[in-house]
Amino acid sequence: MQPIRQFFSRQVVAVGLVVTLACSLGGQWLSHLPGLSLIGALVIALLLGMALQGFTSLRTAARASTPFIANKFLRAGIILLGFKLNLILLMGAGLKSLLAACVVVTVMVTLNYVVARRLFGVEHTLAVLTACGSSICGAAAVMGVAGAAKAKADDSVLAVACVAILGTAFTLVLVALQPLLGLSAAQFGTWAGLSLHEIAHAVAAGGAAGQVGTDAAIVAKLSRVLLLAPVALLVGIIEARRASEEKAALAGTEGSAVEQSITNNNASHGFFTQLKHVPIPWFMGGFLLASAVGTYVPFIADFTGGLVTIAYLLLGMAMAALGLNVNFSVVARKGARPLTSAFLCSVFLVGLAYTLVELFF
Repeated sequence: MQPIRQFFSRQVVAVGLVVTLACSLGGQWLSHLPGLSLIGALVIALLLGMALQGFTSLRTAARASTPFIANKFLRAGIILLGFKLNLILLMGAGLKSLLAACVVVTVMVTLNYVVARRLFGVEHTLAVLTACGSSICGAAAVMGVAGAAKAKADDSVLAVACVAILGTAFTLVLVALQPLLGLSAAQFGTWAGLSLHEIAHAVAAGGAAGQVGTDAAIVAKLSRVLLLAPVALLVGIIEARRASEEKAALAGTEGSAVEQSITNNNASHGFFTQLKHVPIPWFMGGFLLASAVGTYVPFIADFTGGLVTIAYLLLGMAMAALGLNVNFSVVARKGARPLTSAFLCSVFLVGLAYTLVELFF
């Protein structure tokens, strides 16, 4: 409750709300312009927030509330975004897409992390964020796992930037290849949904094959979105285990023999004991609950459009808040390696998705 009291006790709270709301609305408006739709409203809101850092007094006033906005509004937005996910559609016509999404996400999260960490020496947390963003659903995935990964704002921004750049580039590539590959409209849409990073990217590319392609792209993409919840939980478990092992190692090098014995005993309690220390992303449960309500409660369909609009508005505010706090020097210094790594893995992702489409769709 303390962060909430601090948030509402500050007179300058209105500045942060107004600034981030303006960025979010601006991102939504600009995303409807030709060309900018490929970038997406969330990334544009992030860029607008970053641009406002040039106004020092405004940035200073807004920063009093941006941590709260970036954290709480993000989670609220992801929960509301669940109303967009129709479980009947996924489990019916999209069952094959869901199975293919499981393959894609499992393979690509692992591959992205290994390539970034082992071949390019990207820091652990940044490698995790980039892997999840590239493999699941772009900026929303980055922010969805950022809490579990205990990520810094600079790492989150950098991961979002990599996903946005590559997603936009590969959208153009897929649209250019569409008339050359001989895929049916449904196959092409599924390929786009399984391989592109953001929902906006998948919809834009799938649209090149007409309404059938758009529908197939949405089903395939939302199949990957559904996997964000279990991946976020898994990241939390892995990070808790890493923290436990690091604490044990530190105690082993700095503590006495008795302390080391106690630490080793605590570390040996096993996986299930460690679960109680996992920062469980409860908002992902809200996301799944919203999906279930939106799917099975009939009258909610009348409000789904409005709820999703509010979701993107809140997510845009969270992205703008993140942009207001980014450290440009860190992004410039660390950006080349994760971007190169994610590019190579994105090439593999496009090939993997194409293979799955040719074999099973």
